[in-house]
Amino acid sequence: MFGKKIFIALAVIVCLAMSAPQAKAKQDILFGGASIVGVYYQVALQLSNIMNKYEGDKYNFIGRPTGGSVFNINALERGAFDFGVAQSDRNWQAYNGSADWDGKPVESLRSLFSMHPETVMLVARKDAGINKVEDIKGKRVNIGNPGSGQRGNATDVLRIYGIDPDKDFRAEGLQHHEAARALVDRNIDAFFYTIGNPSAAIEEPATSVDINMVHLNSPGIQEMVEERPYYIMTRIPGGMYRGVNEDIETYAVTATVVTNENVSDEVAYDFVKTIFENLDEVRASHAAFRNLNVEEMLQGLSAPLHPGAEKYYKEQGWM
Repeated sequence: MFGKKIFIALAVIVCLAMSAPQAKAKQDILFGGASIVGVYYQVALQLSNIMNKYEGDKYNFIGRPTGGSVFNINALERGAFDFGVAQSDRNWQAYNGSADWDGKPVESLRSLFSMHPETVMLVARKDAGINKVEDIKGKRVNIGNPGSGQRGNATDVLRIYGIDPDKDFRAEGLQHHEAARALVDRNIDAFFYTIGNPSAAIEEPATSVDINMVHLNSPGIQEMVEERPYYIMTRIPGGMYRGVNEDIETYAVTATVVTNENVSDEVAYDFVKTIFENLDEVRASHAAFRNLNVEEMLQGLSAPLHPGAEKYYKEQGWM
């Protein structure tokens, strides 16, 4: 009799469980950034936090550190990530099948919006005597890890100045955080870096050693910027970093949030809608984002817009 009662009770529990409404499982969304000390990672992390705050019942956004722009674009193509951050020049190259994607265009790449401008910098220890680009000859200089956008920018600068990284200096392939530490430890004399400002990767070594920033504004640089619509000439204000008191003229790309055409319109729409409706929180989440505005966030997009993003922008009358 006792066993029969237990059986009946279990049957009732099972029936109730089957009849109860089932909670819909959250959809995991992987968002690739870059080095943990870089602003790209902050883009992935902070935008993920905002999505989880406002759409956490529907999505679980996960910001991941990665190897950078090239890595993220390739991961998107494979379907390993849903969203990623990549430089505007790398997006153009990938979609058009040039540079790292020579003859193999990533036709599935889609744009969502731009974030902050990223300046191309050459940072050196002051005692290394590097006051112009040509001074890196015979020195130890980090040009960026393979697969990073900064390595591509460094390669462009070296080509314009006629400097061969295989012959003219000792080229290192360190990641951002490794390069900053190596500069302080005197394992390198300088490093190229493409980043939004201010950046902890510059601030931290500047507190330990005297640094110098090199102007990247030659006629060759200016001509390259004029020819390539994803570049702009800009300057880093003097006083932003300790010991660098003059404005530094250089050029910049824009950090863009990209995705794959196979990501659903609903996911892309929900993402851009939530981010733009909470843009004040995005601006407050990191110093590099404080000047974001809608007009500039819809510029510098080197791959076609994702239909989900385009739908939202048309609803707002922005397109």
